[in-house]
Amino acid sequence: MLFTILLFILVQQTGGSKDAGECKEILQGFLSGQLSSALQMFHVKALRREFKSFKKSLQNTLKEIETKNKLYTDKSIGILKEQVITNSGNGSSVYIRWGKKTCAQNAELVYSGYMGGSYYTHTGAAVEPLCLPTDPQWGYYKEGFDGYKQYIYGTEFRTYDFKKSLNLHDVPCSVCRIYGRTSVFMLPARKTCHKGWNLEYSGYLMSGYHAAKSASKFTCVDEDPDFVTGGKAEGYGYMLYNVEASCGSLKCPPYVGGRELTCAVCSAL
Repeated sequence: MLFTILLFILVQQTGGSKDAGECKEILQGFLSGQLSSALQMFHVKALRREFKSFKKSLQNTLKEIETKNKLYTDKSIGILKEQVITNSGNGSSVYIRWGKKTCAQNAELVYSGYMGGSYYTHTGAAVEPLCLPTDPQWGYYKEGFDGYKQYIYGTEFRTYDFKKSLNLHDVPCSVCRIYGRTSVFMLPARKTCHKGWNLEYSGYLMSGYHAAKSASKFTCVDEDPDFVTGGKAEGYGYMLYNVEASCGSLKCPPYVGGRELTCAVCSAL
């Protein structure tokens, strides 16, 4: 029907003077143009469909890659955290428990010994006390005092402020190792540690006499101290006194003048 209408239109346009062959050629040309246009439209629509499908496929692929990357990243972070925890767990720290012959239950005793330091009137005294082992080993030595040396003495309690009688007794010490802890510090004026820290031991802050010629170091002595058996005598040497708060530049409150200060030794990963 469409072909007949088209043929009639063409015949009318040629005025009936053309033969059928010429009309056929004109019609073929017209149909070829229409077909070409239709094919182009079909190709465009097909390309659009293909592009839309490709776009959707690409989006799905990218989403899948993103999901896999997130899973891989989360897994990697988890592995790293495990390694950190493992490495931290393999770490250890060492501290000195002053005034005790033993360590806490969670710590390993490296050795126990005697607290030693410089004489309290020596102006050239060393400040740092030492935990001297009970089994010293000697290298090269010359008998007798030369006079041009430093000296180390035992340490005495000079206090009546503990629950037990300690005055003039010699002070013991122990070196303790804790596993899974890589940081240790002494916290003055507190009996407990801050959040995230573990209490190793608590006690009282002690140091040398305030009017002594030699300097001394603030030391945290266990709240339930031991003493060296048979060591009660007035031998002087390095001495430990309780430390009291003194108001002025030290803010009172929260501190109170004349009160003995506590202390704690704290550890963490």
